[in-house]
Amino acid sequence: MRILIVHNHYQQAGGEDEVFRAETALLREHGHAVVTLTIQNSPVSGLGALGAARDAFWSRAFRRTLARAIEESRPDVAHFHNTFFRVSPSAYDACRQAGIPVVQSLHNYRLVCPGATLYRDGAACEDCLGGNVLTRSVRHACYRGSRAETAVVAGMLTAHRWLGTWQRSVDCYIAMTEFARETFIEGGLPAEKITIKPNFASVDPGRGDGRGRYALFVGRLSAEKGIGTLMTAWRALPRRVPLLIAGDGPLASRVADFTRTTPGCQWLGQQSRQSIARLMQDAAFLVVPSECYEMFPLVIAEAYAAGLPVIGSSHGSVGALIDDGRTGRHVRAGNPADVAAVVTWAATHPAELADMRAQARAEFEAKYTAERNYKTLIDIYDQTRSAAIR
Repeated sequence: MRILIVHNHYQQAGGEDEVFRAETALLREHGHAVVTLTIQNSPVSGLGALGAARDAFWSRAFRRTLARAIEESRPDVAHFHNTFFRVSPSAYDACRQAGIPVVQSLHNYRLVCPGATLYRDGAACEDCLGGNVLTRSVRHACYRGSRAETAVVAGMLTAHRWLGTWQRSVDCYIAMTEFARETFIEGGLPAEKITIKPNFASVDPGRGDGRGRYALFVGRLSAEKGIGTLMTAWRALPRRVPLLIAGDGPLASRVADFTRTTPGCQWLGQQSRQSIARLMQDAAFLVVPSECYEMFPLVIAEAYAAGLPVIGSSHGSVGALIDDGRTGRHVRAGNPADVAAVVTWAATHPAELADMRAQARAEFEAKYTAERNYKTLIDIYDQTRSAAIR
């Protein structure tokens, strides 16, 4: 199969970039002819410039670039990861003009939320689902804290909803969980076009033994990831539980202060995926206290690959990925007292935690291996191509 994969990198690398790289490598390992077409947002500072705003609606330049790539590679299917904002919906039009089926992975909630996270003022937000995204999001400056830039994103979403772009120009959407699928349906995407394929752990480190006996947080140090709730919870623990924090982000200075003043806690900064795998093998449990809904944190699949139980928020996709009492434990999002109580339970119940390690590894083997993901992805491509032919 000949596959064209398109991805718009953000200014700061994240999980979407890793999934793009992992799926591309997976397809090539299985002998497919894969052509990638990428672009980065880094050359521009934001959507305030007229040219950037125009391209977010409809990029003629990228459409021409994509049309040439299609002519040269003659793909059987085009798979888009991120299109915001320099790829733009114009890319779908180039594929349809060439008769190429379009698959779009939904890595965030951008198509139903200008801020892409369904998160506002410290809590999950569903105000724009099925409603007036333009008025509501601009009032709250949901994109980068700017009403002007939010108006560009919300205007783009509204215009393409009116034009039927999301309904007609994409043949198949890939959501990561059932929760995400239902959320996009509520936001107006066609239910019959949304299938589910989870993320996967591209490297299998093998099951660890938790000999380090520490808790682990891996991710962006930002409010929506619950890092503030985590720090508050740790200060309230009745007993010392070692905590390692890996990652970087806008709250890094707060995390640095926290680890300097809280015994047993250490901030490791940004770590390689190899280092993260080793940390997961030695950790007692992973903490994912996200206050936004998330889409599918890669760290959960990677934790399960290492046999690492996950303590995470009960809402959104994080809650859906944790089988409470089997592969980890649920906590109430944004509730430090609940996080502290469950962490204390985990630190004092080693036998139950050991059983969860075995169940977490079994969950990985059943759902999140590279081979299983490959088969699901190829089935999606085949079904999309067949439907397009009909």
